[in-house]
Amino acid sequence: MADPRLDVLAIGNAIVDVIADVDDAFLESEGLTKGSMRLIDAAEAERLYSHMPSARQVSGGSAGNTAAGVAALGGKAGFIGQVASDQLGQFYIHDLRSAGVEFTTAPGDFGVPTARSMVLVTPDGNRTMNTFLGAAQHLPASALDEAQIAGAAILYLEGYLWDPETPRYAMVRAIEVARNAGRKVAFSLSDTFCIDRHRDGFNALIDGGRIDILFANEAEIQALAAVPHLETAIEAVKDKVELLVVTRSETGALANRGGERAEVEAEPIEALVDTTGAGDLFAAGFLAGEVRGLPLDRSLKLGAIAAAEVIQHYGARPEADLKALAGGLLD
Repeated sequence: MADPRLDVLAIGNAIVDVIADVDDAFLESEGLTKGSMRLIDAAEAERLYSHMPSARQVSGGSAGNTAAGVAALGGKAGFIGQVASDQLGQFYIHDLRSAGVEFTTAPGDFGVPTARSMVLVTPDGNRTMNTFLGAAQHLPASALDEAQIAGAAILYLEGYLWDPETPRYAMVRAIEVARNAGRKVAFSLSDTFCIDRHRDGFNALIDGGRIDILFANEAEIQALAAVPHLETAIEAVKDKVELLVVTRSETGALANRGGERAEVEAEPIEALVDTTGAGDLFAAGFLAGEVRGLPLDRSLKLGAIAAAEVIQHYGARPEADLKALAGGLLD
């Protein structure tokens, strides 16, 4: 098997985040549940945007954030995602490439604009996400660069992209290409609403041995296993994948590989500003360690460092030098 050209190739929704500060009263007036993520149509996107206070744009999307984090840690990262031939699409392409991520997917004309997510951040750092998927949900299997997939050590997929049918087929094909090339496949459960809608599909992937590395937070792993207790959920899932990684917010994170289990505490922070991208950057840090063959506890530590950096500012892309923060962990 040839040496990989990329460390991590991520496939996911190419979304521009529109981030604004709001208070709890604004969420209540809009009928929104704090901390939730919902999918909205174009009309609701326009309506909500017209009600929002001033905002700023950053390129986002779960898997794109992870790819940018891997690059920030010195890794060779790529991304596959669909944007439209519009201004936001050009912004997304430029922004991701400027982060050091290989992005070659051509913009498409599907009659809908580039995806965007209105991210409403309350003073306690919670983010409420309202996502219009636009062009992102039209990623076809024909847009995949199969040589790029075969040349990546780890293929990383976000559960959010499993929802629309067209990119689901693209993800299934990407998994086939990666596994045929002898590469690892990592999958993020993304959100409990994804699990509620696609538990059978996710479990079919896992039970079928097509996922090597599974990322979940505490609520997601419990939802997947359909049990209300963390340890029971871990026990139900851990032997179905080579590596299970579970994040627990301020409680830290754990990883299980065969008979080995490692845990790490959350990194201390000065102030919680915006939790957007915390899980994405944790995955980036962990994968940066995993692709280097580091022990589980060091990979978890890298994940915790990357997550702690991103929650102390707005947006889901690192602003500080992650390699400097990692110190000797990457050696």
